[in-house]
Amino acid sequence: MPARNEIQEEIYKAKATAQDQIRRKYIKNLSDYTHRDVIVYITAYTTIKMMNVPPNLVAIQDNDIHGFMSALHGLKSDNLDLVIHSPGGSAETTIQIVNYLRKKYKHIRVIIPQSGMSAATMLACASNEIIMSKHSAIGPIDPQITFPTPSGLFTAPAHSLIKEFEKAKEEILKNRDIAPLWIKKFENLPHGILDICKNSIELSKETVIQWLTSFMFENEVDAQEKAKTIGEWLGNPDNHKSHGKPIPYDDPDLKFLKIKLLEDDQELQEHVLSVFHSSILTIEVTNCIKIIENQNGNGLYINFEKK
Repeated sequence: MPARNEIQEEIYKAKATAQDQIRRKYIKNLSDYTHRDVIVYITAYTTIKMMNVPPNLVAIQDNDIHGFMSALHGLKSDNLDLVIHSPGGSAETTIQIVNYLRKKYKHIRVIIPQSGMSAATMLACASNEIIMSKHSAIGPIDPQITFPTPSGLFTAPAHSLIKEFEKAKEEILKNRDIAPLWIKKFENLPHGILDICKNSIELSKETVIQWLTSFMFENEVDAQEKAKTIGEWLGNPDNHKSHGKPIPYDDPDLKFLKIKLLEDDQELQEHVLSVFHSSILTIEVTNCIKIIENQNGNGLYINFEKK
């Protein structure tokens, strides 16, 4: 049975373009250097193209599973280097991706050439080791909730919505006359939004704690304690003030994470940055907004063209 990417190639009858050939060469060079499987998961989210692209299209979402299925097809190693550049996205899809990868690979390194935020940070915490550059960043894992309003979709931090309800409760207890004002403010929120927010917060923290305990801190006597410290810190928005706050490799609150500096291995750095730059350049000169691809050129490519 052909893999999804093979069917895709057959349908489009596509010949590899110059940028595809160059990008795939560099991904293969990285794999040859490390003697590990390589999968890139790189999106357009920091490019000028995002002025015209809906943000949800570059987020981690259900369709990415098909990309990883195609990228894993035919790979033989027990070790994986996952190169990611992502704003994050669905925690549930991230869990599905991690479960899938962990059924195949004994050792996973997540390499972040520039940014791996939110759910992408969660994904990094499911690795045995993280590699970052001096300019790289991960981010807070506090979940964001998107819901419909009369003026369109709106996204807000789950933690902020909970605090808003707590503020309303406190003010109404002091002065019941203002209750109609709060009711008017909340009337367009979906039913059960508080439970959704609370469950999302717990899911993010508990998942990261579980992954760190099982993988990065495996067999360490204080694994649970370290994992909880990291998970709680990353998941508490009061520590960060902004969901998009970049957290560098040398932040003292990341001291327990097993992070290596990419610049410490100059040859590895050259290979990784060649992969990253060729992938970003592919995105900039084509309609592609997301690349999920292995060292053999198999994967999934999400395109977007503004109509």
